[in-house]
Amino acid sequence: MWYRTYLLIICVFSLNMLSWAQIGLPYKEIPSYPSNYTEGTVISRMIDGLGYRYYWATKNLRVKDLDFKPDAQARSIYETMEHIYSLSIMVLNASKNEVNQRRDTFQMNVNDLRSATLANLKLASEKVSLLNELEDFNILFENSSKGKVLPFWHVLNGPLADAIYHTGQIVSFRRTSGNPMNPKVNVLMGKTDL
Repeated sequence: MWYRTYLLIICVFSLNMLSWAQIGLPYKEIPSYPSNYTEGTVISRMIDGLGYRYYWATKNLRVKDLDFKPDAQARSIYETMEHIYSLSIMVLNASKNEVNQRRDTFQMNVNDLRSATLANLKLASEKVSLLNELEDFNILFENSSKGKVLPFWHVLNGPLADAIYHTGQIVSFRRTSGNPMNPKVNVLMGKTDL
């Protein structure tokens, strides 16, 4: 009998910790846009759009959703979130002109994975928004004896576009698994009617 009470206390405590951890996440809505257009502010806004979409695509996922994949060859939602996390690292590293290092696994629970991805996007957006010229910023790869360098253009058609694409997959997969995203999400306005 005592173990039931103990289990109930643990469950309530865990749910409270989960909700507290989610309170401070960025991108519940898109931040106000800047008053002027620069190379940096335009790319920053693209990152913010991704952050907003990802926030809502990954909010309130169930275990059933995380494991869902449309067929055996596809990634699950959780595996897709891991991939988007790795893409967010590439975007952040490019904003800091830092080298990307190969990682095989991340060993994170879903809440940490979601939080870290959103934090990476927010920091990348803030850094990029301050830049007026992007010529000196590149995607840098660790590659045996010499590194590979790609101009910042590749951030746009590479990890940024790929992350937007995969976020859409999460939206589709969760709908198929029976847990559609909040229908009040307004990607045009960047706000959600709760």
